[in-house]
Amino acid sequence: MFSIGDLSRRTGVKVPTIRYYEQMGLVAAPERSEGNQRRYGRQELERLAFIRHARDLGFAVEDIRALIELSFHPEQPCGHADKIAEEQLISVREKIAQLKRLEAELERIATCCNGKTVGDCYVIRALSDHALCADEHA
Repeated sequence: MFSIGDLSRRTGVKVPTIRYYEQMGLVAAPERSEGNQRRYGRQELERLAFIRHARDLGFAVEDIRALIELSFHPEQPCGHADKIAEEQLISVREKIAQLKRLEAELERIATCCNGKTVGDCYVIRALSDHALCADEHA
């Protein structure tokens, strides 16, 4: 059995986050010791490691909930899990594309400035007037 502090150290998930996951129903409510301390077993440790890894990959709490539910039915086809992962991949690729647009615009703005004073600064002008941007980046 693990205390909440032990669970936190072993998984790298902060104590308040563990409590939040309990409230959200992602981790089962733990047993309590005679001193009313939360006591977790190996199953909760593994579940929390699963959640931590899924969060690191950017999955939303609702997607994690769905994946946990799917894990209770190992005999079922994994198409739904694949779909959830594919949707997350699409989302990550969209974010990467947006970040690349931001990078290009910031590079352009940062290298266009030939002003010697803030009054002549292209960076300040570009931030004040979105029309000076080369492309849509938001």
